[in-house]
Amino acid sequence: MVSEPGVAAERAAHVELVRVSKRFGRARALDGVSLSVAHGSIHALVGENGAGKSTLGKIVAGEYIADEGELLLNGTPVSLHSPRAALEYGIATIAQEPSIVPHLSVAENVLLGAEPSGGGFVRRRALARSYDALAESVGFDLPGSLLAGRLRIAEQQQVEILRALSRDAQLIIMDEPSAALTGPDSAKLHRVIRQLADGGKTVLLISHFLREVLDLAAKVTVLRDGRLIATSDTSGATEASLVEAMLGRPLTAAFPRKQPPRADAPVVLSVRSLTAPGVVDASLDVRAGEVVGLAGLVGAGRTELARAIFGTSRATAGEAVHEGRRLGHSPRRSLRAGVAMIPESRTDEGLIMMRSVLENVSLARLGSLCRAGLVRRGAEREAAGRVLARCDVRGGGRAAAVRTLSGGNQQKVLFARTLLCEPSVVLADEPTRGVDVGAKRAIYDLLAALAGEGLGVLLISSELEEIIGLSHRVLVMRGGRIVAELTGDELTERAILTAAFADTQHVETVA
Repeated sequence: MVSEPGVAAERAAHVELVRVSKRFGRARALDGVSLSVAHGSIHALVGENGAGKSTLGKIVAGEYIADEGELLLNGTPVSLHSPRAALEYGIATIAQEPSIVPHLSVAENVLLGAEPSGGGFVRRRALARSYDALAESVGFDLPGSLLAGRLRIAEQQQVEILRALSRDAQLIIMDEPSAALTGPDSAKLHRVIRQLADGGKTVLLISHFLREVLDLAAKVTVLRDGRLIATSDTSGATEASLVEAMLGRPLTAAFPRKQPPRADAPVVLSVRSLTAPGVVDASLDVRAGEVVGLAGLVGAGRTELARAIFGTSRATAGEAVHEGRRLGHSPRRSLRAGVAMIPESRTDEGLIMMRSVLENVSLARLGSLCRAGLVRRGAEREAAGRVLARCDVRGGGRAAAVRTLSGGNQQKVLFARTLLCEPSVVLADEPTRGVDVGAKRAIYDLLAALAGEGLGVLLISSELEEIIGLSHRVLVMRGGRIVAELTGDELTERAILTAAFADTQHVETVA
């Protein structure tokens, strides 16, 4: 832990919220929350999706304005009407969903608005030097010349982190900063967070990873349904106690019981010698009722393989076959064949954030819900309502814009759309990214239920516990190739990491 809780408690408050409330329509996101965050401390916020964590962070960051209550910085009341105003007070945010300018380079994104210039022109060499020095100080190996639009989500997250650090902010709000990072990248981020606190900066850490919270923070605040439940020293907390405070009840088990597929279960997805961008000669089978996990480091080719199977990217060799139908030509053809995909990024590839929950769910089946070119609204409501109820989507109702829902409920909307397509194979790419422990369990139960009903599931996850806890078999990828298949007693974190790194000494330092 960075600092002793007693020391943090003696420090003056950097930021205080006094009886802060915030509403969105009839929904109360925060209800009279009072919170004090000490100078130079790491203070964590935890809670289920929809508990109010991100809303609180956005009020401190100037993105939202509280309906009631006060915000104090260094004991002085302030009114922050925009993120720019917050930045003037030394407050920067690392958002959960990366926000980059795709046609600019990594260095240009990091130093956007703060580029070294002269005579009205950006000094390119000075920009490159500034970026290289910043990246080296953090330990991120991300070339500044890369085009940001070609980065993976984990790399985009690194850009967000570097951008916040480049502003020399004194208070940094980190909203799920490690959600898209693998073990080694998370370890680098944790070192950065500790360095920030050791250097006197304050970190407000919003995280679903309770082990991360306990390892990094001196204090943790639990929110539930917009109310502050407790603030305590992490020295006296455990993952179990935090879960119980978050949910209002104990969580008896992290994963549902695995039910093995029938011995005579047919193969519902067959991939043979598939080669595509980022994938080399991949072969695999998924049987009805089976969850096959796809593990590996970021860039190993997991997402690329799923995209090639689904038809989002075009295979150059080999084939994917479902019930005699060849896949890979287009997502529409795959959906018609009975193969659906939960994409890695719900905001970029999954949901239309400004449209309603109902419209997002019915989107994939509009053809069957139309007559004479017009949507039959009654049929749409009935069909969507059935799958929304099964996925337990909660929020502002079917007419609410999906952007107003919590991350967990947005993810459930994606599952509801998938179920409406009535698939027999589901490709689930990071299905619980940015989702709290309660919503995670609901998604785990749903995946297990789908497998129990005879669907084949190809599960991609960067969380090894998730892969091991849900999968009947695990395939490990490295360098675009499937390099190992693990089942039964050999299905361990060490075995996965060994195959992923192909370097036992490196595994010793990561595991």
